[in-house]
Amino acid sequence: MLMIDIREQWFQTIRKKTFRAAISTEEPGILSGTAEAAARMEEIGATLEWKRFEGDAVRAGDVLGILSGSPVAVARAEESVLGTLMKASGIATAAAKAVAAAEGRAQIVSGGWKKMPPDCKKMVRQAVCTGGALFRICEPPMLYMDKNILRMFGSVSEALQSCRCFPEAARIVQIHGVTGPVEEEIRQAAEGGVSVCMVDTGRIEDMRLCDAILRQQGLRGQVRVAFAGNLKIADIAALRDEPVDLLDIGKEIIDAPLLNMKLDVLTESEALR
Repeated sequence: MLMIDIREQWFQTIRKKTFRAAISTEEPGILSGTAEAAARMEEIGATLEWKRFEGDAVRAGDVLGILSGSPVAVARAEESVLGTLMKASGIATAAAKAVAAAEGRAQIVSGGWKKMPPDCKKMVRQAVCTGGALFRICEPPMLYMDKNILRMFGSVSEALQSCRCFPEAARIVQIHGVTGPVEEEIRQAAEGGVSVCMVDTGRIEDMRLCDAILRQQGLRGQVRVAFAGNLKIADIAALRDEPVDLLDIGKEIIDAPLLNMKLDVLTESEALR
């Protein structure tokens, strides 16, 4: 059923007026989602004069931009534009916290965007990058052999064997112990030409074992070690001195709380300043 916006009729007496409104923050963080917000502004027929930009560190009370539009456009902006900025900025802020906690010892990656609804994946990926983290373990071309792909091939060795027709692609293997003991999966990965071992068990001893096996085989300079398994930002400090190159912080970044913002219609005197 076609939804009718009752405000089109409700605002008849003021429909020809143009209003200006300020979008501002209510807490500190990292601004993101500006491209998506601009696209939504165009959709609803409003304009936005940006005062802050993608990736800017903002404080509570900072004005991000001044919106101009009809009464209906202003009302719609509060529903769609504000939410876009709040969600993306929350993700970017969490990513920045994770990167800061790592102190440059390991790179932060957040691959959880792949499980987000298709219409918001691009925004989430950009927010992760804006916060200084990676949204994938390595740049394409790459082949990521997760636990289900390993199950289908039957072993890490067979999965890696299947990649030989893609010599330029990086080969990432998720170490999870689904086709055999974790130690055996690591050994097969090392012998099969893996590029990145993603130890996805959440057990530090498995990550250390991976590093040790790679060193024994003289591969540690060629193969990177990634670590995941429901890691939290609070866990990063304890992992800074571990032999790991990448830390995957998924849900806590992607599912970060909104960065609180507000939209306030300006009075005529405020709008003229």
